Amino acid sequence: MHPISEHTERFKELVEELYVEVDSLKKELRESKREQLQLIKKLEQERGKQTDIFSAISESERLALRQQIQSMIQKIDRHLEGN
Repeated sequence: MHPISEHTERFKELVEELYVEVDSLKKELRESKREQLQLIKKLEQERGKQTDIFSAISESERLALRQQIQSMIQKIDRHLEGN
């Protein structure tokens, strides 16, 4: 076999390997995108189920919590003013 034709054959083999690898990566990318879309849908569903802390408690509980927080802030302010 002629040395140039050996190199040409080897080059063709390597190019074919590249095509196979590129096709494999494209398939993997499509699968990853599909999985990502499914995960995004799941996340959106879970977000829809979530409620914030204030919508999960009653108005009287909310007022009591607000009063407790204000009381703590006043205590901190008095402490800081004392130093």
